[in-house]
Amino acid sequence: MTTLTDRDLAALAEFDTPTICNALELVAPDRRALGFNRRPLVCPFPTMKPIVAYARTATIRSREPQQRAAADARALRLAYYEYIGKAPVPSLAVIQDIDGPDAGFGAFWGEVQTNVHKALGCVGTITDGSVRDIDQMAPAFFVLAGSIMPSHAHVHLVEFGGAVSVAGMMVSSNDLIHADRHGAVVVPHAVVPRIPEAATLIARREKVLLDAAKQPGFGMAQLRDAFARMDDIH
Repeated sequence: MTTLTDRDLAALAEFDTPTICNALELVAPDRRALGFNRRPLVCPFPTMKPIVAYARTATIRSREPQQRAAADARALRLAYYEYIGKAPVPSLAVIQDIDGPDAGFGAFWGEVQTNVHKALGCVGTITDGSVRDIDQMAPAFFVLAGSIMPSHAHVHLVEFGGAVSVAGMMVSSNDLIHADRHGAVVVPHAVVPRIPEAATLIARREKVLLDAAKQPGFGMAQLRDAFARMDDIH
């Protein structure tokens, strides 16, 4: 795994997630059609800035009661919390609800879990399950969720640390995730240092077209000229 610095992560957080996706098309073209959520997710706090963090993966269920003995369930939950707090940090909980058509039946996330996770160094969650207690969640805790529901029903942890699929996005433990109100994308560690330059290049190219489109008398001649000038920007 490529060693990344806090500066590397902060540089990515300066861009929104669509821009990161655009930059990945330049620096990792093989990932043009993979690595991001392919179904929409709810963002309860759309004004939050983008986050960049390392995935901690888990699966949950809520439709049926927990089958483990109480002591075993407690031990699993504590081991999961220890996993959340391990390096590298900051962490991001990426949780798949495996109840199939009933995914989101009960909410894992609410006031308690967001505050516990935040205290352990976790900056947010991406889940296809549900969330609740929106007004009581830990401040500045990022959330993308499949739905918002009132009850936690029988929600319980099934396992953690394996590969998961959330809204069509495949995620493995310690993958680097960039997310904002638009959605999320997995960023390969090796290309992280190249992304800011690629994103800036794309912005320079787009500005040529945007500036032209905003000028009075814009038409096909101006459009052709803008495209020609965009091609010259490297």
